[in-house]
Amino acid sequence: MLSQKGIIRLSVIFATIFWSLLTIVDLMAAFSEKNEIAFGLPNIISNLLLAFFICAILIYYRYSISKAESVNFVDLLWKVFVFGLVTTIVTLVIEFFFNILDGHRLTENSIIINFFYHINMGLIIGFVSSTYVVWKRLILYQKTKSLLATWQIYEYLLLATLIYDLFFHHYNEPSFIAIYAVLGIIGLVLSFNLKWIAYLNFKQKWRSLLFILLVVVYIWYFVRTLMFYSDKSILIRDLLDNVFILSMITFIVIYAAISFLVILFNLPTTSVFERKLDEAVSFQRLSQSIPAGESEEKVYEILMESATSAVFSEAAWIEIRDESKNINVTLTDRIEKTAIPKIKSAVESSRFKKILNSEFDQNNDQIKLTANIKHPDYKSVLQFPVNVKGEKIGKLVLLKEVNDGFNKEMIDIIDTFVNQANVSIENFRLLQEALTNERYQEELKIANRVQRQLLPDKLVQHEAFDIHAFTQAADEVGGDYYDIFELDDHRTALIIGDVSGKGTSAAFHMAQMKGIFHSLVHLDLNPEDFMVYANDALSRCLEQTSFITVSYFVIDSQTNKATFARAGHCPSLFYSAKDSQASYFKNKGLGLGILRNSKFHNYVQVNEFEFAVNDVLVLYTDGITEATNKNKEQYGSERLLKTLTQNAELAPEAIQQSLINDLYSFCEEDKLSDDYTLLILKFRK
Repeated sequence: MLSQKGIIRLSVIFATIFWSLLTIVDLMAAFSEKNEIAFGLPNIISNLLLAFFICAILIYYRYSISKAESVNFVDLLWKVFVFGLVTTIVTLVIEFFFNILDGHRLTENSIIINFFYHINMGLIIGFVSSTYVVWKRLILYQKTKSLLATWQIYEYLLLATLIYDLFFHHYNEPSFIAIYAVLGIIGLVLSFNLKWIAYLNFKQKWRSLLFILLVVVYIWYFVRTLMFYSDKSILIRDLLDNVFILSMITFIVIYAAISFLVILFNLPTTSVFERKLDEAVSFQRLSQSIPAGESEEKVYEILMESATSAVFSEAAWIEIRDESKNINVTLTDRIEKTAIPKIKSAVESSRFKKILNSEFDQNNDQIKLTANIKHPDYKSVLQFPVNVKGEKIGKLVLLKEVNDGFNKEMIDIIDTFVNQANVSIENFRLLQEALTNERYQEELKIANRVQRQLLPDKLVQHEAFDIHAFTQAADEVGGDYYDIFELDDHRTALIIGDVSGKGTSAAFHMAQMKGIFHSLVHLDLNPEDFMVYANDALSRCLEQTSFITVSYFVIDSQTNKATFARAGHCPSLFYSAKDSQASYFKNKGLGLGILRNSKFHNYVQVNEFEFAVNDVLVLYTDGITEATNKNKEQYGSERLLKTLTQNAELAPEAIQQSLINDLYSFCEEDKLSDDYTLLILKFRK
């Protein structure tokens, strides 16, 4: 059975053959007519060739243009635009040729005119067919049984006209007009199926309007071109006398016109729809912020970001003062913290405040209000308290540059966001309290002991290199992993990994990674195959939201070369003793478990490097480079590189200690917020 690619190739070959034969036969007929010689072939032969050419073109586009469910709608319209542009350029070149040589005997030669006409005819049929298939894809998007039945009737009638067109007809004939009218009515009915338009955003609708308008312009120009040729009495074939082509052109124009009008009239409501969609997404983010492992401060950030976007405020801030949890946070958006006291003063002195909740009479601290204020930059304010278990811990303030900037709909949206944030914070705190109970702590201690046993107690030492490892979990258990394995007397496999997330789930996935490593390393796979097999195995057992980053090395002491691959892990750091400088290996790679199909191998890049005496290889997890100090500055890759360069002459254990000391000094604390692991390897030969 032929594959899709095979059908596409055959359709192109047959379309080329049928067009060539059609052109040759029609040119022979033109030659015979010009020289008043009897032409032996009946007219039905050339009409059959035209019908076969049209069928081949339709088959090509049926298999080459994807369905609307699997491609962007604008991309479908783009295909039509590009083919129409190419056809228009070729047609313009031919028209330019005729204009330049106007009056010359070449432009009056019937054979030359018919030849160029057939070029135009082939391109126009190709454009009309491609547009027809795209229109079909759009109409049948989210198809129903009745719609599919109507389309099949239309398509069968349309194909039946190819048989009708085997015999020469004129567009003035009653049968021609009747068939054309029936197809036009059915096409008009089908043209009101425009469900795909609802899924376009504002930008996509503008692009669609442009492409659809250009389709109509193309059709107008092509029809004008065909009419130009029709005026010449020496034409052997007139495409405008073909009911199939005329019906398709009419259908294309009708659907384009209706689509254009519907999109145009939907433009004013698009922003409202997108805004509602953004609100739903923001609400979902607030709802999922705690389950996704976000911190309490992240909830405040999402709340402020969502609220600002929903009501189009020019500035905002949220301040949290909770002594029971030792939280003192002020987050701002497009406003300096120094400007906040002046705005607070303007709110207090405002004579026209609208109180939005009844608690104001009972508790002045729980006030929800909107007011117009006297301020050089902002004229209206919306203020909501942030509560946890009925106690106010802070407030959200939104600002606009115009008076009465907040309407009832905006206030309701913010009320919903704040209430959901309150619930998320309460849930977060309840979860934090649950994690601190004694039973959970005991379970974490057990998990910690088990996890320690999963990491190698002692690294294998090799005559070609010295190696030292250091790891520390942010919690009692973590998700960092490393291991080493001797493949033979001169090759050694080395791995380091980092599981997404922290805590017990990360430790559990780390255990799975260890099992997979020990299963695969015995197969003596190259780094690429190792990554592919590991990704396949992990895809079957990891949660959908989890993944593991890995760097895998095979070190050959016989050739003094190492091959490696990186699956989304931190770039490895290599120090060259000869050049006295360090650099990162920045080969591409995708984390294990992110792409769970057979295409993962496309994202695996294997690299190789040579090593010499006193060269140093540093493997680490992102807990090192992403560690922050009190100013929220990250330790970063540059500091790591600089510290290694300064201490590269030391033994691996001393290098590790220097790096960790510098890290602790930068962060000004011994306990970091993420798991961190270092693997130092120094070559002897």
